[in-house]
Amino acid sequence: MVNDVSEWTEMYQQKLTTPEEAVKLVKDGDWVEYGMTTSQPVLLDAALAARKEELKDIKVRETMSLFPRKVVECDPMRDTFTVSNWHMSGYDRKACAQGAMNFSPMCFRNQPSIYRDLLDVDVAMITVASMDGHGYFNFGLCAAATEAMVQKAKKVIVEVNPNMPRCLGGLGEAIHISDVDAIVEAPGIAIPTIPFVAGDEIDAMIAKPIVEAIPDGATLQLGIGGLPNSVGAMIAKSDLKDLGFHTEMLVDAFYLMYKEGRLTNKAKRLNRNKGVYSFALGSQKLYDWIDDNPSLAAFPIDYVNDPAVIGQMDNFISINSCIEVDLFGQVSAESKGPHQISGTGGQLDFTDGAYRSRGGKGIIAMHSTHTDKKSGVTTSNICPTLAQGTTVTDPRSQTCWIATEYGMVNLMGKSTWERAEALISIAHPDFRDELIKKAEEMKIWRYSNKK
Repeated sequence: MVNDVSEWTEMYQQKLTTPEEAVKLVKDGDWVEYGMTTSQPVLLDAALAARKEELKDIKVRETMSLFPRKVVECDPMRDTFTVSNWHMSGYDRKACAQGAMNFSPMCFRNQPSIYRDLLDVDVAMITVASMDGHGYFNFGLCAAATEAMVQKAKKVIVEVNPNMPRCLGGLGEAIHISDVDAIVEAPGIAIPTIPFVAGDEIDAMIAKPIVEAIPDGATLQLGIGGLPNSVGAMIAKSDLKDLGFHTEMLVDAFYLMYKEGRLTNKAKRLNRNKGVYSFALGSQKLYDWIDDNPSLAAFPIDYVNDPAVIGQMDNFISINSCIEVDLFGQVSAESKGPHQISGTGGQLDFTDGAYRSRGGKGIIAMHSTHTDKKSGVTTSNICPTLAQGTTVTDPRSQTCWIATEYGMVNLMGKSTWERAEALISIAHPDFRDELIKKAEEMKIWRYSNKK
């Protein structure tokens, strides 16, 4: 391999082309990879969509779109483009409900091995940071499964965005120009951001006992949404010391902890002094903190989410949210009946990993009730059984801590009647009598149970 910078510059110019020319690498019947969140292409997506009338049977995979996809918008009937998604954003959810997109189930930690061992990838189109002096394009805010995707691809097109942060990595965070087939430049394209929005008063009520259960020196994982954000904001204002993080998604809550002096990563047994993550999504301030920061390390998702890795760290606290849980302890965090809302993601990975950790806690937090915006009807998020078609994200055998505004209970090791008793104790009081009645009908309510 050559080492002179001028050689890389010359190779760059040779491979530099327009989006319209680059997408000519896509042929009828191809499987095309768009990647995840911020790594998804913008100019290449538009150029590929423009070829709708001349192409046939193009299958596109992506994960969690942050803006409308042209291949979906131009072809909602999927005459040319069939788009599948590993984890739904709000945009993806609507497209899926309308039949313009399909869902691909997976445990997040398995995604790289699924690409390596099972899937065909004809063309990968990935947004990357600017090339460095050694000829490498950094994957930026999304390591996750990006390396596995591009290594499996027969052709690789990179969309170079100078606004993409350079995210230093443990491994799997970059691709060399010699492994790239075409280069497209995308100056002036903003990297998608999402605002940090803390939750409401109920979220704060749920967060309080969770934060009180976190010891100094703990290693944290936070999920996405107002409830985990509330936990993070409360931790930032607490007096906890020397916290660390090992999380699939790096969010603004960790930046808040860092600014307040709570986050040092000094007490971690694994990757000490490094905050470990697989992808990042948040504000521009978060991205500026991540850029070229040697105290942070991006790793592929099959390392970050591996329960065997997570279990090596003492006092690992995992905090995620869900949609509902039934009296047996089955958790759904991704669908309401057959209606797909998000995806399995890494919730089960971290629930398992936290259980393996000495002093660890895998916490699933949720509001006790949900009020439908259209009908105004309020229902309990703790239900007798999950509705037909609802996806079980965490099986009852792996469910540990459940938290609502009425308390926290640990289901691990409990019998069905003990689980029913524990879960009803943290349900909204207005629904407890009905839940007890259902538990009795299902023969999981003991005469001595507390009411």
